[in-house]
Amino acid sequence: MKFIVSSTYLLKQLQVLGGVINNSNTLPILDNFLFELKQNQLIVSASDLETTMSAKLDVESDNEGSIAVPARLLLDTLKTFPEQPLTFVVEDNNTIEISSNHGKYALAYADGAEFPKAVELDDPSATTISGEILATAISKTIFAAGNDDLRPVMSGVFFQFSTEGLTFVATDAHKLVKYTREDVQASQVSEFIMPKKPLNLLKGILATSDDDVKIEYNESNAKFTFENAELVCRLIDGKYPNYEAVIPKENPNKLTIDRTQFLNSVRRVSIFSNKTTHQIRLKIAGAELNISAEDIDYSNKAEERLTCDYQGDDMQIGFNSRFLTEMINNLNSDNVQLEMSLPNRAGILTPTDGLDEGEHVTMLVMPVMLNS
Repeated sequence: MKFIVSSTYLLKQLQVLGGVINNSNTLPILDNFLFELKQNQLIVSASDLETTMSAKLDVESDNEGSIAVPARLLLDTLKTFPEQPLTFVVEDNNTIEISSNHGKYALAYADGAEFPKAVELDDPSATTISGEILATAISKTIFAAGNDDLRPVMSGVFFQFSTEGLTFVATDAHKLVKYTREDVQASQVSEFIMPKKPLNLLKGILATSDDDVKIEYNESNAKFTFENAELVCRLIDGKYPNYEAVIPKENPNKLTIDRTQFLNSVRRVSIFSNKTTHQIRLKIAGAELNISAEDIDYSNKAEERLTCDYQGDDMQIGFNSRFLTEMINNLNSDNVQLEMSLPNRAGILTPTDGLDEGEHVTMLVMPVMLNS
């Protein structure tokens, strides 16, 4: 088995696939990349049993074969090469030899047959979506997903597909994000919960691609196919909480404000907040928003006044500044609207501009009790 490939092209593909490999694997074979050579096409795969990703690379060869190559060793070696062709030759003594312009490097390989095969999806449903839209949907929601092992369903992003549009939801019970696209539809109604790891991999790859992504899914697995790669992952098992029930419908108090100004104020004031609660207080009266924080233990406090557009009763409400900052930061509109009903009910944050036709983002942040 022998093939020739460009060093930087190979490194670029392997770095993406390397994101699948865990630092500590139960099966030693998972520390490897699987190389499957079919004439002038090399299929490289990486897996952690839950997620398997493979990419097709163009190489110069007329051989066939399959071997598993140590991932870390190969990546560390490739990073040091300037752009040049590399020749890979499988030797008789169970090593694969790489020849560069300046030298030769031998790595011990394992039998490719030991590498776990990716799951084949039986009778999947399918939807095609633009890579850019999927990347946006992931980055708009994934930050709000939880990290609680006791509630695995909330540690992923909920995909809801229907003939009306696509909805992506993430929540950790303190904050919730619902991202909807009405300009893209699925052929039938279905829903599933995607884990974070494969979503982060997809987000990284798709951010630079304008290709369409084909999503196939059944009860237990999903498969994403794009350009020259595919990713198969196990879905999170369980029923997603009824998120519509927690979004308050009647919110008579509406505050509209410049997003950047609001973000910078919250960031500055929160430096002076209590280090465990991160609590900031919003006090709204007329066209004035007063943002304040106090850390009684250290006698630190800060207060800022901003002008805003406000319709509703005068009110005071407390929020965890970390959640608020994260959410405002994730929007890219000029102005944002914060809708509220009572100081103990969730606030709803939405962008007032900068969205595509048929694109909607709703962010919900739970208030914290103010100590008067």
